[in-house]
Parts: sequence; structure tokens; C-alpha cells
Amino acid sequence: MGSILQVEKLTKRFGGLTAVSDLDFEVREGEILGMIGPNGAGKSTTFNLIAGTYPATGGAVRFAGEPILGLPPHRIAARGVMRTFQHNKPFAGMTLIDNVMVGAHTRFGSSLWSVVFGTSLREEGERRRKAHELVQFVGLGEFAGADVTTLSFGQGRLLEIARALAGEPRLILFDEPAAGLTPAESARLAEIIRGIAARGIAVLLIEHDMHFLLPLAQRVVVLNFGAKIADGLPDEIRANRAVMDAYLGQHAAAR
Repeated sequence: MGSILQVEKLTKRFGGLTAVSDLDFEVREGEILGMIGPNGAGKSTTFNLIAGTYPATGGAVRFAGEPILGLPPHRIAARGVMRTFQHNKPFAGMTLIDNVMVGAHTRFGSSLWSVVFGTSLREEGERRRKAHELVQFVGLGEFAGADVTTLSFGQGRLLEIARALAGEPRLILFDEPAAGLTPAESARLAEIIRGIAARGIAVLLIEHDMHFLLPLAQRVVVLNFGAKIADGLPDEIRANRAVMDAYLGQHAAAR
């Protein structure tokens, strides 16, 4: 698999605090790459740098061979990098389908709101058809016309995924998607993420639940104090002493 995202010497300082330090890693096409580390390790900051939310202090980020560091978030999204957040962010008062269509705003030839409200009928019909396909893919087909305020927390997570997919990404950044989910919801989420990768879309995944992440990820990057301390296959990460000391804890060595 070729590399879709290359991160080189990425650094972010907040005053005297170095949140991310000389970070190097890559994400390959269609790969599920996990990123772990204790609280404060720099994981979410790394996501915010890639997505354009924060300006970097130094380094480089290339997506599909082109530099994206310093671009505003909407231009990075338009190039094919979408993300989800730790907290659900639905547009209240709109149906689930219309929420999903908002995620396609970087792909509309017409004005987004002209499509949502039906004044650009041809494009509206095509985008709505695709939104229905994505809603079925994440298992929310029966709620397509429902107001998003009626969805459960777990269903709201699935809406976030469908909305990200509506932007036709080549890479999705998942920020702790399993947080707050039941075991059954987490199992369903894992299958959806595998299905996303099977479509050729790369996944970069932050997650604290190792029981969820390690069976799912094909490779894992480990951060501690803003620096990479390990990068390898899940079994290699499980056996890495530095990882156990920094994140998994000494008790993990006995497993």
C-alpha cells in the first residue's frame, strides 16, 4: 500500500510547553493506524495540526504527496481529510439525512443550502441518494427522516461517521470514537471502521480502550510527552516495555 499521509518532524509549542515534538509517521492507503498514549501525550494536538485547527511550530505534513500544513481546515477537508470529534456535533432541528448531507459541503458544485432546501434539484437528488446509502452503511436507515435530537448517544456517533464519509474522504481521523459506547455498540463500530478501510479509505484512530483498538488497528503509533516512543504491529506494541511503562502499566506485562 502506498502512503497517503506523511508527517515529518511535526512540532507544536504552546509557550514553553512542547505538546508535539519532532513527530514522524505515515498512514498508508486503506490502512487502519492506531495512535495511543497517556493523557497529555499530544494525540489530539496532532489531529488538530493535521486538520488545520492549530498552526504548527515546525515540521511538514503531506497528504497525497501535497503539503497541507498551514492550510485552513475547509481546504484540507476539500482535499480529502475528514475527522470526527470526541463529542457528537449534530445540527439540531434537521433530519439525519440533511445532517449527513452537510458533510458533503466540500463536494457541492452548487450552494450547500440551495441543495439542502431543494433549489438545486439535480445535485440535491444525487447527494441525497448517497446520503441514504451512507446512513444504511452505518446502520441508521430506519432513522433517515428523524430529527437528530431523537438519536441516542451511540447513534449520534454513527451519524458523525456517515457525515464524514459524505465528504468523500481518502483519510478519516477518528478521535476516541468508542468513548461512551456500550460493548455491543463498540463491536458494531469496529465493523464499520473495517468496512471503511475496505473501501480504500485510510483511518487514523485515537482510542484509549486497548481492547477496542489493538484487534482493530493494523499498525500502532505510541506517543508520550509529545514524542513517538514506538511504531509497529499491535503484537509488537503489546510487548514493548517502553509502552507498558508509559501507558499500559506494569500489570500488562503479566498478560
